[in-house]
Amino acid sequence: MTRNALTLSLCLFPALATAAPPPTPEAAAPANKQLVIVSFDGAHDNALWEKSLALAKRTGAHFTYFLSCTFLMTKADGKEIYRAPGQKAGRSNVGFAQSREEIAIRAGHIWHARLEGHDIGSHACGHFDGKSWSEADWQREFTAFREAVADAWKKAGKAEAEPQGWAEFARNDIKGFRAPYLSLSDGLLPALKAFGFTYDASLVTKGPGWPSAQEGLPRFGLPLIPEGPSHRPVIGMDYNLFVRHSMGVENKKNSAVFEERTLAAYRHAFRKEYDGGRVPLQLGFHFVEMNGGAYWRALDRFLTETCGKPDVACVSYAEALPLVEDAKKKADRSAF
Repeated sequence: MTRNALTLSLCLFPALATAAPPPTPEAAAPANKQLVIVSFDGAHDNALWEKSLALAKRTGAHFTYFLSCTFLMTKADGKEIYRAPGQKAGRSNVGFAQSREEIAIRAGHIWHARLEGHDIGSHACGHFDGKSWSEADWQREFTAFREAVADAWKKAGKAEAEPQGWAEFARNDIKGFRAPYLSLSDGLLPALKAFGFTYDASLVTKGPGWPSAQEGLPRFGLPLIPEGPSHRPVIGMDYNLFVRHSMGVENKKNSAVFEERTLAAYRHAFRKEYDGGRVPLQLGFHFVEMNGGAYWRALDRFLTETCGKPDVACVSYAEALPLVEDAKKKADRSAF
């Protein structure tokens, strides 16, 4: 197993927690588009930035990248500027950038993605479990995230290369959030609202569901989808499939088998909604190619065959928001 895969295996297991029922505020009219929403947590490995952007261009998809901010600073920087609630200064569960050059390349990918219409969201900073965090704790973490993004080009040693508009982007344009471990606390929602986030994607639901609204904030949930010979539900996220297929231990020998099982699960989940109520299908990934890249290959094949279908839109969470609201309005009108 690679170092990054091992890190994720230590960090993400709480995502197997019990799911809530899918929110169903209103059924969408069949004429509505079928939304496919793909997101990536961490957004660190620069080679996978390039691979994902190429996949997006080839399929016409737009993605949401939930960025962990410690990848925009070195460990030495972290000891000086980052201290997560309840942690020692300079600690991170997912590591830091290994060099200033790496930060510069990553910042360039972030900006490139934004210019191509992708959605940059927040995955907080050091990937700590915030289940006991207060509102003040979350606000502290959000402040650290915002400052890390704003200072990325300076930390890369290339302040002169900072694109025009980067500062505004760092302050005001990162509007979506996914909690590390999908772990929530009572302090999260008020902190999200205080920082001007427009959606949260930290929930898990028992099947594809419309976002629920909590105190006016749309909250999306990764769904449980049937998978494997027995069609047992699993969270529609690569890491959860990794645990299902190989107990979270890298297994390249059976990579092709895992790929086919995953693709079959994606196809089944999509077809059920496409032929039914057109509930958005959300799929989550990481910038780690687990089990020999099985899940990224399945994603590539799925998007290649799906995004061009009639009435399908492969969109980011930011793009999905107004489309969901439009679908709900149409459903409201159809009730009269």
